[in-house]
Amino acid sequence: MVLDGVRRNFLLDPETCQRIAHRHYGIGCDQILLVEPASSPDCDFRYRIFNADGGEVGQCGNGARCFALFVRRAGLTDKRSIRVETASGPLELQVHDDGTVTVDMGVPRLDPADIPFRAPAAANNYRLDLGQDHIELAAVGMGNPHALLRVEDVRGAPVAEIGPLLEHHPAFPERTNVGFMEIVSPHALRLRTWERGAGETLACGSNACAAVVAGRGWGALRERVRVELPGGSLEIHWPGPGQHLRMTGPARVVFDGVWQGLESI
Repeated sequence: MVLDGVRRNFLLDPETCQRIAHRHYGIGCDQILLVEPASSPDCDFRYRIFNADGGEVGQCGNGARCFALFVRRAGLTDKRSIRVETASGPLELQVHDDGTVTVDMGVPRLDPADIPFRAPAAANNYRLDLGQDHIELAAVGMGNPHALLRVEDVRGAPVAEIGPLLEHHPAFPERTNVGFMEIVSPHALRLRTWERGAGETLACGSNACAAVVAGRGWGALRERVRVELPGGSLEIHWPGPGQHLRMTGPARVVFDGVWQGLESI
């Protein structure tokens, strides 16, 4: 859900976000995206992201594509190249003729301190204890933290069981998104995501990006990868460490509306 905070000011506290996101008593969404005027002359807008639990986060790749569609459709800009401020740094958005949007997601963060993730040194694989068991995973920062697990068949992955355990694991001081990835070929993977503050979602753009980074670290993926998620597919292009990662995918309007319960300030 995207709100126009350029022409109107909104007060989005955690309780209000939870009311909006509730799928029975509110509008229903995984994230609330707020468009605001930029504070920097180098950017066109400011982009704020609130999860369904009311927590503000620094990144949402799918939301960025929705953001680009919204500001053009709302008449806030006619640019095809849009630069926006986020809590994790500036994002570059490019709207194509076919309606897809490419998001420059920046350089993936692999140093544990930058993710953030508690580990003595960077590695392609980490081992974490989960009660009586342990689990092997990759950890990647995409402006938000991600844990990636490789599975044989994503359809049977224990998303609802392991997802919340890893989300709240003490190794991730800011909690984490959790991706369960099935590598189909060097250029394709299937992915399910347990999203921090939202539970399992139909798609998570930043998690798709992190999954490709993890798969490349394992030597299983190439530079261009198609990621299939329950809600659709994304094209991810990452040349390698130290390079910017770009994500391309669609964005579609479901409905427009006015909610009388949202008060402005």
